[in-house]
Amino acid sequence: MNQYGHIHLHNINLHLGQDKQRFQALDHVSFDLQAGEFVCLLGPSGCGKSTLLGALAGHLPISSGTMLLDQKAIEKPSSDRGLVFQQHTLFPWKSVLENVCFGLKMKGISKAQRREQAQQMIELVGLKSFEHKYPAELSGGMQQRVEIARVLINQPRVLLMDEPFGALDAQTRLKMQELLLEIWQSIQTSVLFITHDIDEALFLADRVLIMSHRPGRIIEEIKLDFPRPRHVDLVTSTEFTQIKKHCIQVLKHATQAELSRLNPLGLNQKVAV
Repeated sequence: MNQYGHIHLHNINLHLGQDKQRFQALDHVSFDLQAGEFVCLLGPSGCGKSTLLGALAGHLPISSGTMLLDQKAIEKPSSDRGLVFQQHTLFPWKSVLENVCFGLKMKGISKAQRREQAQQMIELVGLKSFEHKYPAELSGGMQQRVEIARVLINQPRVLLMDEPFGALDAQTRLKMQELLLEIWQSIQTSVLFITHDIDEALFLADRVLIMSHRPGRIIEEIKLDFPRPRHVDLVTSTEFTQIKKHCIQVLKHATQAELSRLNPLGLNQKVAV
């Protein structure tokens, strides 16, 4: 595997739309993802989390600011940044093995080498003996395992994850969170993980960055010292519960502040968080 990647963001502003439909999606976003770190971006829907990930992936141009990976400007997509979405992007006509091999095939890696590497990745994500199955024959959680393997085989320095477990049921989501931590601890990559689920963010991350409503800003950073490896019983601990309550208050305050901005006179204003 490649060495861990370090991302540096400074005063990132990003606008979307044209003419009268143009709006600011990100507002002076600054933070670092340290080499080997697992950071979660937590915030309400529509706050710009996915927009920021799209910029880091090289799919969206920033309006201003500095965006670096290992001191080099991020300007276009590259295999040094792997992107995992909520919905898988597997080829339905290809088997698990063929899907995982695809990136190496595009790089001109020999068939024997890519099959060997793919088998290792498939075993890493816990799908040994499923390599000849097709996506439609797999559960949602298994499809996401294949998606993760297909991204990791390209040896990204940073793994960008956009609510990858959001479409899964609660039990499967917990299993996938534990599996992701096992994978992360066994390979050399940094992770930036987007979620609107507080429990998920606190369970996974070394640090949680909370974003405001649009335009998205980083309004709080929370460092987490829970020991690793982590297990699901962590979510019932007193410390976990206290930090969760704090996160709820931060998000609630951000919601109230946004409503006050949009409705400064407070006319018929109701807050439900």
